[in-house]
Amino acid sequence: MNKESTIFVAGHRGLVGSAIIRKLQSEGYTNIITRNRQQCDLTNPIHVRQLFEENQIDYVFDAAARVGGIHANDTYSAEFIYENTMIQTNLIHWAYKYFVKKFLFLGSVCIYPKLAPTPVKEEYLMTGELEPTNDAYAIAKIHGIKMLQSYHKQYGFKSVSLMPSNLYGPGDNFHPENGHVIPALIQKFNNATTNCVTCWGDGTPMREFTYVDDLADACLFAMDHYENAELINVGSGQDVSIKDLAKMVSRVVGYNGNIEWDTGRPNGTPKRPLDYSKISSLGWEPKYTLGEGLKKTYEWFCEHTYVDTR
Repeated sequence: MNKESTIFVAGHRGLVGSAIIRKLQSEGYTNIITRNRQQCDLTNPIHVRQLFEENQIDYVFDAAARVGGIHANDTYSAEFIYENTMIQTNLIHWAYKYFVKKFLFLGSVCIYPKLAPTPVKEEYLMTGELEPTNDAYAIAKIHGIKMLQSYHKQYGFKSVSLMPSNLYGPGDNFHPENGHVIPALIQKFNNATTNCVTCWGDGTPMREFTYVDDLADACLFAMDHYENAELINVGSGQDVSIKDLAKMVSRVVGYNGNIEWDTGRPNGTPKRPLDYSKISSLGWEPKYTLGEGLKKTYEWFCEHTYVDTR
């Protein structure tokens, strides 16, 4: 990419899309195109075709997706598989038709088998059963990867597919039920009105978390340095149990009460750190520790959300 390139960031208001916008702007890119849902419904092929028809787009960062935690994935699985499949199908197809130079697609660690060996390598994709609580989302994302690989094989369409570990940071969904684990914990501890907060599961699963600004940095790096249709992992190299994570978040928030665990709620996949040696070998490394990222995330939360000072 060069600074004059026309770049479309899909999902620019979300966690990842807003981080990509920040990174592009900090690097001096000015010709950035965004559209909200009212301007362009990405599930509608007519709208998406019109977007590419009216703008000579050089590069696409596809950060648009229906996302959520275990509860949201399990409860709204039909919406997750429909919306995500339609969004990526429309974007990929019309980007190819209108001669986009390169397309960056974002998946997730949850595309890998539930019991894949760890650390999880890219070649473990589709070698076992998925985690059932988010298999609809995972299948939609696998479809996007395979569609891009097929378009590369048949048409020579250039793309890169990044698979990040669990993400968090500014702009996340802080809903205590539908959000991912870190923003949900921040909301729960921040809004606690009693001396006890109940968290899902038993706290034993291990998770690797990547600060979203690190992913945005990896996205620009991969767009410039990775020429392969095969997927590539992005991680932090740090994994932590959900129980220890809850303690870390409570300290950042300033919650000093008790933490209990609802073992009737699902744990999800027991462990899934990523092997990100492929992108590391190209020269990319994460910059933020989990502690640093949690502090920055809570600062953003406090600046953009009503905070009960108790």
